[in-house]
Amino acid sequence: MEFTLHKDFSAINAHEWNALVEAGITDAPFLRHEYLNQWWQTLGGGEWKQAELVLVSASENGRLIGIAPLFKADYDGRAALLFVGSIEISDYLDLIVRAEDLPRFLSGLIGFLAPSGSLDPLGMTPFGGLPFDLYNLPDSSPTLAALKAESDRRGWNYHEEIYRPTPRIALTGDFEAYLAGIEKKQRHEIKRKMRRAAEDERNVRFYIVEDASTLDAEIDDFFKLMIQDPNKAGFLTDAMRAQMTATLKSAFANGYLWMAFLEVDGVKAAAAVNFDYKNKLWGYNSGVNRDFMELSPGWVLLGHQIQWACEHGRYEFDFMRGDEEYKYRFGGVNKFVMRAILKQ
Repeated sequence: MEFTLHKDFSAINAHEWNALVEAGITDAPFLRHEYLNQWWQTLGGGEWKQAELVLVSASENGRLIGIAPLFKADYDGRAALLFVGSIEISDYLDLIVRAEDLPRFLSGLIGFLAPSGSLDPLGMTPFGGLPFDLYNLPDSSPTLAALKAESDRRGWNYHEEIYRPTPRIALTGDFEAYLAGIEKKQRHEIKRKMRRAAEDERNVRFYIVEDASTLDAEIDDFFKLMIQDPNKAGFLTDAMRAQMTATLKSAFANGYLWMAFLEVDGVKAAAAVNFDYKNKLWGYNSGVNRDFMELSPGWVLLGHQIQWACEHGRYEFDFMRGDEEYKYRFGGVNKFVMRAILKQ
């Protein structure tokens, strides 16, 4: 297996990269070439001020075997290697490799980045005790067990902890069956609020953005709703806006952006941005117009999202990271993303 350190994402063919994501241990939109490349251009929308790309690929007989999208930065009081995409806006991260190739790819990767008694491939500093500090690994990822096994083999230190919950709703294709499966009071609330919106004397409309010619305006309207939440207003800096705009446009171009609005008499009352990827909806972000709170527009729109997912055969709605109460009231069941630290 031949390992190569790359200085730019363009060094790895995007089609081959994404094909490996789809065949790999974690198939998530946050691992695709277009997403991570754009994340790197803004360093996560300004989350990181300085970082050095450590993008490693492994090939064997001309076949791409694995990709480790990493970067080197000062974090938590010391230098570390982290996943490109870390930490705040990429809900699921992992190595990009098939399950059967993971153990030898990981072993070779560590040997490549931490050759005993020599400089690392960056040629700048001895790897020494520079840790791998890996966030947002799905709790089901075989990378966790592989890291533990590799640390035991090398006599290194390994630490693993839950980082964030990622509540999810399993779907069976029937919206009424979904409603029947959640707590009775909550079921009645969802039905009541959706019915009240449908019967409102104003024209209340749910629609999904499908027209490329309106995408820029729709994204701008989405941001206007986001910033009505003071916390999201602080989050949406110019750099983060640029990052999210690039992400949403790229997802649209690649066929997996799912953006929807709830309108009241032509005025946008709520917005939702999801990724419609690999037969599930990944709930990425949302916004609500405070002028329409009597209609509970956020809840009504979420009800429409879940109903759409049921009617279109999606097997899951993934709320992604965060333990906000509404996720559980809608029936979310916890999974988790993990933090794993591997060091000499």
